[in-house]
Amino acid sequence: MKVQVRLFAALAQHVPDSIRAHYPKGIHAGVPLEIELPEQSTLSDLVSLLGLPQDLVRVIFVNGRARSLDYGLSPGDEVGIFP
Repeated sequence: MKVQVRLFAALAQHVPDSIRAHYPKGIHAGVPLEIELPEQSTLSDLVSLLGLPQDLVRVIFVNGRARSLDYGLSPGDEVGIFP
């Protein structure tokens, strides 16, 4: 499934090169990323895939609502991650 993710502040610097390779203009704060995840993935799975240290992640919004790391994602969700 695909979700759209926006990373804010310095979180974008943690994204691994395997994902960066798909964004030749670079990954910057607030710029949307389209991320492919297995079905039934959680926000915790997404944070891990993006290489974000969980201790830096403070607030995550899914479709405009604050959610916890165990929240299950659905195709097309829009996620904002803040330090």
